[in-house]
Amino acid sequence: MGTPEFAVPTLTALIEAPSLDVVGIVTQPDRPAGRGRRLTPSPVKRVALERGLPLMQPRSLHTPEALAQLATWRPDVIVVAAFGQILRQDVLDLPPHGCLNVHASLLPRWRGAAPVAAAILAGDEVTGVTIMRIDAGLDTGPILAQREEPIRPDDTRARLGKRLARLGAALLVETLPVYLAGDLLPRPQPEEGVTYARQLRKEDGRLDWSHSAIELDRRVRAFTPRPGAFTLWRGRRLKVLRAVPLPTWRGDAPPGTVIAVADGAAVATGEGALRLEEVQLAGKRPMDIAAFLRGQRDFVGSRLD
Repeated sequence: MGTPEFAVPTLTALIEAPSLDVVGIVTQPDRPAGRGRRLTPSPVKRVALERGLPLMQPRSLHTPEALAQLATWRPDVIVVAAFGQILRQDVLDLPPHGCLNVHASLLPRWRGAAPVAAAILAGDEVTGVTIMRIDAGLDTGPILAQREEPIRPDDTRARLGKRLARLGAALLVETLPVYLAGDLLPRPQPEEGVTYARQLRKEDGRLDWSHSAIELDRRVRAFTPRPGAFTLWRGRRLKVLRAVPLPTWRGDAPPGTVIAVADGAAVATGEGALRLEEVQLAGKRPMDIAAFLRGQRDFVGSRLD
C-alpha cells in the first residue's frame, strides 16, 4: 500500500526481490493535477500498470468491498509506505504476519504525517528510517529495524526524502525475509523521546522575517518543493525556492528589508540575513535571483511581509 514517489522504491524493491511475491497493490484514487486539473494516477499506480500487477484504488478501506478484495489476495503480510489512509483493525488483522510500515524517521522521534520536514525544521543532524509493525496508534507500533541517515546542510524535503525512500526500501527487503521466517521479533518503541510531525499546511510556509536566518533557511528547505515557502511583496506571493543563510551578517536594516549583497540580494532577519538564490513571483516562472533583479529593479530596498 502506497501512493507518492516515496513509496516507489519500496514497491520496486519488493517486486524485484527473488524470495518475495507481490500479490496486489493498493493506492489512492487518481487525483486532479496540473493547471488543467486532469485526473492523474499516483506514482505507485504507474509502476503497477507498467508491471501488470493487480491493483485497487478504494476511496476508503473501511468498506466491506475493499476488505473482501484484500482478502482474496490472501497476503502473508501487508507493507505500507506513505499510503495516505489509516488502517483499521480489520485490515491490520487480515494478514497472519500483520502490516509493516516504512516510516521516514527514527521512531519514536517524529511520529506522524510529515517526519522529513519536521526533522529539517528542528535542525536535527541525523534522521533515518524505521520498519515497524503497525498497531492501532499513530506510528506507535513495535520496531523491526532502523537505519540512520545524516541530514546535510543543503538538504530539502525532496532531496532527503529521496534518500530515505531508497534507504527504507533496502532495509525492508533485508528485514522482511528474516521477519517472515520468525527469526526477528519486533521490539516496543522507547517511551522517551516521542515527538509528533503534523500534516503541513500551505500557510505554514509563510516566512516570518523576525526569526533568525538559520531558522528561515530550515523552513525554506523543509517546505521544498511542497507546500512551498513564501513571503509577500507588495501584496503578491513570492515563493522562495532556494536560499542560503548569512548568520554572521550585521546591519541596522529592519527584518524583512531586502538588502544588496555582492552576489545578488538578501533579506534582513531577526538574526543575520537570508540570501535569496531562486524565487518565483505569483503568476511567473521560477527565476534565479539575478534574473529576477533585472526585471524588478526596485526590489532591493523594499520590504517583504
